[in-house]
Amino acid sequence: MDGSIRRASTRSPNRQGRWLASAVSLGLASQAAIVAMMFTTAAYAEDAPAVSKHDVDAKLAYCEVCHGVSAQGFHGYYPIPRLAGQQTEYLKNQLQAFVEHRRTNNIMFNVGHVLSPAMIAALAADFKDLDPKPLSGGPKDLVATGQKIFADGIPDGKVPACASCHGPDAKGNGPFPRLAGQLFDYVVSKLTNWDKERGQNPAKPDESAIMEPIAHNLTGPQIKAVAAYLSYLE
Repeated sequence: MDGSIRRASTRSPNRQGRWLASAVSLGLASQAAIVAMMFTTAAYAEDAPAVSKHDVDAKLAYCEVCHGVSAQGFHGYYPIPRLAGQQTEYLKNQLQAFVEHRRTNNIMFNVGHVLSPAMIAALAADFKDLDPKPLSGGPKDLVATGQKIFADGIPDGKVPACASCHGPDAKGNGPFPRLAGQLFDYVVSKLTNWDKERGQNPAKPDESAIMEPIAHNLTGPQIKAVAAYLSYLE
């Protein structure tokens, strides 16, 4: 960090418009509630008080205990995701989702509910600046198939190209997360168990609910192929 204060940035109207158009094209029934939640999150983060560099560095060190050196992810008893290079908007949204039980994870609820809006903004900004090499680990024989699914989708299976939202380099954009370099086993686990971990509060659907029909339409082998491809991207 180059100072003691991080401010949460507000979303541009163009970015919100692009996100809403994507939701409409996929027929997401809860799009209105999700867009309302986006504006609530922006208001929640505005005008946050200052946090010190010392406090932010201490919290970053705490996060790296689980998420690995430079937040590159960690292969433990269960996979802990890479946060390095992640989109700030996405990180802030997901921390709020854990706190509001729109996304289920008891550990992350305990971590997130004590964080101030200013600390969340500062952590998200610092994670975005990290750029360690990916841990890789996916089966290399699946990479070519995964690359094709990522770039072209699976039209017959009603699966759009992953690149249409996550970008051609899988580095994400705003509410759409970076997937490049994400742990193979983490991506497999999340896509396989999507409806068991996301959207657990129908009154406050998580922004990532847009992924639910896509995850549902991917077969196990297709999920593994995409995950393998992503695990090697820098």
